[in-house]
Amino acid sequence: MRDPENIRAVEEKVKPDMMGFIFWKGSKRYVSEVPSYLPKCTRVGVFVNPTEEEVLQKVMDFGLNVIQLHGQESPDFCQSIKSTTGLPLIKAISIGEPDSSLFTLHSSLYEGIVDLFLFDTKCQTVGGSGQQFEWDILQEYKGNTHFLLSGGIGPGDEEKVRRWCHPKCIGIDLNSRFEIAPALKDVEALAKFKRLAVSG
Repeated sequence: MRDPENIRAVEEKVKPDMMGFIFWKGSKRYVSEVPSYLPKCTRVGVFVNPTEEEVLQKVMDFGLNVIQLHGQESPDFCQSIKSTTGLPLIKAISIGEPDSSLFTLHSSLYEGIVDLFLFDTKCQTVGGSGQQFEWDILQEYKGNTHFLLSGGIGPGDEEKVRRWCHPKCIGIDLNSRFEIAPALKDVEALAKFKRLAVSG
């Protein structure tokens, strides 16, 4: 998110628990300056292989509540960021079909360090591909850390989301398939999805 009026509209009509701000310059959703309106819900800063200085600056500028690391950040770096900022940490783990059995090993390296995982589709870029992985792969996940389900979830997936379950899944991440343009969300589509996915 980056457009102030779009942020306000999504907050008022969709009432999300969290709203993300992408600080990776390689993303077409990159947020280069602080919007004139910031949401009252939990603000998540999304970073890809950042420096500690970059994270700390964005935490101050945007009043971030949560940090999401979406690159190849090591467990030691995650621990350092968490200790320095004192904020909860989400670590994105990419899942691809050929290496689906490896994600549990990868995620286990961060157990006890991060507060949440975000399981996303492995792609050529860093997220935002609009592609889904096979969610049933996550039945292999036996970790103690809760996670968010991500990766190409969009209109038409309401029943699939409603019926799918995992004891450690506490929410879903909605992004590219609800966009009118990069970082500009279709508010009505989001509201409709939430209504149907929750109540049917």
